[in-house]
Amino acid sequence: MTPTASAASTVDVVGGRLVTPEAVINGGLRIEGDRIVEVGGIDDGTDADAVIDATDRLVLPGLVDIHGDDIEGHLRPRSGVRVDAAMALAAADRANVAAGITTKFHAVSFELDEDEGRSPEVGAAIAGAITDASDLLADHRLHARCEVTQKRCVEAVHGVIDDGDADLVSVMSHVPGKGQFRDVEAFRTYYENANDRSAERAEEILDARLSVPMSTVRERVDDVVDHAREAGMVTASHDDENPREIERLAASGVDITEYPITLDTAERAAELGMTTAMGAPNLVRGQSQWGNLATADGIDAGVIDALVADYHPPSLLASVFVDTGEPLPERVARVSAAPADAVGLSDRGRLEAGGRGDLIVVDPEPTPTVTSAVVAGRPAYRADASRGGLR
Repeated sequence: MTPTASAASTVDVVGGRLVTPEAVINGGLRIEGDRIVEVGGIDDGTDADAVIDATDRLVLPGLVDIHGDDIEGHLRPRSGVRVDAAMALAAADRANVAAGITTKFHAVSFELDEDEGRSPEVGAAIAGAITDASDLLADHRLHARCEVTQKRCVEAVHGVIDDGDADLVSVMSHVPGKGQFRDVEAFRTYYENANDRSAERAEEILDARLSVPMSTVRERVDDVVDHAREAGMVTASHDDENPREIERLAASGVDITEYPITLDTAERAAELGMTTAMGAPNLVRGQSQWGNLATADGIDAGVIDALVADYHPPSLLASVFVDTGEPLPERVARVSAAPADAVGLSDRGRLEAGGRGDLIVVDPEPTPTVTSAVVAGRPAYRADASRGGLR
């Protein structure tokens, strides 16, 4: 659900350092309604309906997260406990805006995993909450992640596509010996340790996943991708492990590769014109959780287009301040304009006239912190004890 601003409202941001697509400039900007109308020429904002003081702060476009599964933690705050989907969404909304994310694609797993609280029904409940919400701060959308080893999940993702509830669809196959679980023992250990499963239960999951032939997995990938593309949706794949797999996925029409396992996989994706997205926590932590491609290495090779929050929204903003040897506007674009463009939302992710009025004011020291956020021209968040913020 996209928040809207009153057509008559005017918001000025003054005194900050604006990170535009080309450079960092001193000055202010003006938003009228839900659009940025002027960048760099605003001084004191005395005739605006609202003024945000950004003195000594950076002003960035609102961050665009196309893969964040943090809503699952709000939905299940404790093992065995589940709260209402609408309540979980409201909590995730506030947490994400506080982290600087103004456009959020909730990466919801359509996967049969009772121990993790995942099921097609849970996915559908979150999809419904996103569609029905009317009082959220950020622009929330559904990224439907389809576990293609499970037929019922494929059917459920068909359903959300047909209902128009999804904006991004991705295919994943958590199979022992493949992707992030290239080591079968790593798969067994992960599923045994998660939620304190018994060894017997982990073995049941392993056997069930191995029982699906790879030919069936590929047929279901093609089926989901074709169905999504026919509906005009952007598609993605997950944990692609080698250039040959990338070539097959690109040929089937996949637009985005998420978390490629190796550098040569990411390089082949770049050659084929796919968007490559990696986890911001990987960059902030300095390594992959699974020992796979490090985001920093992909950036050094020039093959990473976008970063995503994955499981930790604050890392998306923090990633901007990791020194990759690139100018600040390039680092900002990787968490704003690039992901927005990848999913067809070219109206946002940039501080430029005509763009959607999404922005954040950031105090970079000692830890990057959002002090104010504007979403679609509406002041949506303020957390700054040192000054009044709005006037």
